[in-house]
Amino acid sequence: MSTSAELRAALTERLTTDGILTDREWTTAARAVPRELFVGSFFAPVAGSMPTSYRPLREGESGWLDEIYDDQTLVTQLDGRIRPDDVSGEAVTGSPSSSSTLPSLVLRMWHQLGTEAGHRVLEIGTGTGYSTALGAHRLGDANLTSIEYDPEIAERAATAIKAAGYAPRLITGDGLRGDPNRGSYDRLIATCSVRYIPLPWLHQVKAGGQILVTLSGWSYVNALALLTVTAPGEASGHFLHDQASFMIARPHDRPPLPVLDLLPGEERPTQISPAVLDNWVGGWVAQLAAPSAVRMGAGDRQILWDVATGSQARTEPDADGGWTVTQRGPVRLWDRVERALQHWQGAGEPSHDEFGITVSAAAQRVWIGAEDGPGWDLPI
Repeated sequence: MSTSAELRAALTERLTTDGILTDREWTTAARAVPRELFVGSFFAPVAGSMPTSYRPLREGESGWLDEIYDDQTLVTQLDGRIRPDDVSGEAVTGSPSSSSTLPSLVLRMWHQLGTEAGHRVLEIGTGTGYSTALGAHRLGDANLTSIEYDPEIAERAATAIKAAGYAPRLITGDGLRGDPNRGSYDRLIATCSVRYIPLPWLHQVKAGGQILVTLSGWSYVNALALLTVTAPGEASGHFLHDQASFMIARPHDRPPLPVLDLLPGEERPTQISPAVLDNWVGGWVAQLAAPSAVRMGAGDRQILWDVATGSQARTEPDADGGWTVTQRGPVRLWDRVERALQHWQGAGEPSHDEFGITVSAAAQRVWIGAEDGPGWDLPI
């Protein structure tokens, strides 16, 4: 049976070979921080289950340590309250609400943040504390502040961070409001996704400082953005090619969904294939156009349901080889999505790294190619 140190060394070697770890100091941190201290028991998805069910894998059980050092995300909480030790049966269903993100993504983001010696960093979302411990090892305890929304998660993370030998500044509260003491930081990194950039962040990161965060919506399609603060309350930046998927910050999350009734509406032919929404970038563009909509279905049969207004749009193939869309409600969801996707297709279907973002107190806008190109306002 491999030891924790052996498994850490093997994981670090894999991440170095894959080009994730390129900085000697972060490599040292990856070798030093024992991930199992921050995970404990976790939920493993049951293969083939629909909806996905999870079985608890508890500390010390066969395969537990090997799973921890596989490069994967480990779910540690469901529905904001259920932990693996709360489950007595074999499996349970629920929505993941806390996790330990796969190490390659955590370390890649720390690299992308561009931290240097002496930088003060604000981390939004302590989570299990694993990323926080990596940051504390690399930057020093005094240079890292981490904020966690959930008090129980924050308490467990604090215990694990202390057990690992680190003592960064830890805060329990709403990270979207930033540091309650209004600190001044060189960098901000978020391990949750947001629907828009919280304005307090733009006043707590110094001009010239950077913010790394994933933008999302209620269809839960994410895109990773790196912004530079240009002045208090203002920033601009671009999206990165890498895919990054984080749970949405709880204050930005959608409300509970009622039962969906598919009701009659106005029908028309659609000018684009509904299957475009299954493309990662295509689905993200659709979400930019309809940020309050939940997307269900796949392929030719898509359903968009606007949680804010109750508006609906659904597509299906027609007899002529095309598609029909049915829309109802105050927002014509498919009209918005269709126009957005046509702009994206007209630009050559660019990937995320050809999109940019401009943020001010007045508006937040995502655009293609240049600031005066096609774009969409975020729902601030």
